[in-house]
Amino acid sequence: MTGSASLDQLRRCHIAVDLGAARTRVFVKGAGLVVDQPSVAAVNTRTGSLIAVGEFAERMTGRTPGYIRVVRPVSGGSVVDIEMAQRMLRHLIGEKLRRALRRKPRLRAAACTPHDADPLAQRAAVETMVGLGARRVELVDTLLAAAVGCGLPVERPEATMILVCGAATTQVAVLSLGSIVTAERIAVGGDAIDHAIVQHLRHRHELMLPSQSVRPLQLALSGNGLTPHGPTSTEIHGRDVATGLARSVRVDTAAVRDAIHTPLTAVLDGIGKVLRDCPPDLVADLADRGIMMVGGSALLPGLDQMLRDATGMPVHIAERPDVCAILGLGAMLEGRIAPMLLDPLSG
Repeated sequence: MTGSASLDQLRRCHIAVDLGAARTRVFVKGAGLVVDQPSVAAVNTRTGSLIAVGEFAERMTGRTPGYIRVVRPVSGGSVVDIEMAQRMLRHLIGEKLRRALRRKPRLRAAACTPHDADPLAQRAAVETMVGLGARRVELVDTLLAAAVGCGLPVERPEATMILVCGAATTQVAVLSLGSIVTAERIAVGGDAIDHAIVQHLRHRHELMLPSQSVRPLQLALSGNGLTPHGPTSTEIHGRDVATGLARSVRVDTAAVRDAIHTPLTAVLDGIGKVLRDCPPDLVADLADRGIMMVGGSALLPGLDQMLRDATGMPVHIAERPDVCAILGLGAMLEGRIAPMLLDPLSG
């Protein structure tokens, strides 16, 4: 079990998994991205049996009778319930594909782990994959996988900065020559931003949002809503906290921007720290190249503009930010990434 797998070992893998707090994605060599579902399972607490996984289980959130529990086995990029994660993965992958994988005599798997994942978190990721029948598991840093997946020139000597915006954590790194120069993991992600908005609507407007609704931020701020140029107010439908009856209120977008300021400040602090720890030559590269945003929460409306205003650097959102990490792993599996060749000078 290696902490950072070599490209050579990854090329021998058959399957790659990105187990995120929000979504689970599975890539199979030769078949591409075969699973992209919420990391959720619904369990019958009386019998312990699984009732549903993925999208269907997520739709049950907040709507289940007492004996059905909706669980999320991954939190902050780390597996917190190994057995449940294994069961969820098995069901998400499905019987047909599992049979095909079982035919491989020595199944090798690759998995993403957050930057600086502690040995326990790494162990949990490995155990989860072993539960799928993997004989050998390679772990890849999410930051590197995402950088490869969004087409950053990772192996060149100039610096690139990547911001992986997850549901529970945000990771920032400066990459150069195929490895991480400096990186920070911030325990704030899209969920914290959504939570701040839910709290704001509850306290200020006594409004509750249905747990199934679109992401609260998308509701509150469409388009360039995080920037001062956005609309001044927006209408939000929900339920009255006291009566439980449906009600809609006009919400001041400036107040929403204030509400999410705290979680976003933590992200900006993380970016600042990475820049401070970075060699000056590379910082000069970054001023031109800017920041590449990946991860599902990169699509929060106006977040890119807010980062532009705060850092004064160019900010780009990857083409398919939510699947960059798994596509990067997939590219490594299929051998589409040229290993970096540092040729010794021939005398």
